Amino acid sequence: MFNWQITATTVYCDAVDDEVTLIVVKDGTARCTGLKKYIEPSAETAHVIKARGRELKRRIACRGAACTMAADYRNRLLTEESVRK
Repeated sequence: MFNWQITATTVYCDAVDDEVTLIVVKDGTARCTGLKKYIEPSAETAHVIKARGRELKRRIACRGAACTMAADYRNRLLTEESVRK
């Protein structure tokens, strides 16, 4: 299917006001590294998220399953691969 095993890119996510890494595996699965960090934060991370939210005067929250960034990245890769063939 693809000539690669795994690929990743780091992008800025406005929802969490941080950079996250989008990972796509050869089998077509895609995930975001920010999901675990921001959906289930450690106590220390939760404190930082709250402080950052107060500073920005808005809620910092991962969109979770509603986020399309990883899927959009996967779809872009699939389109690029199909154009190459």
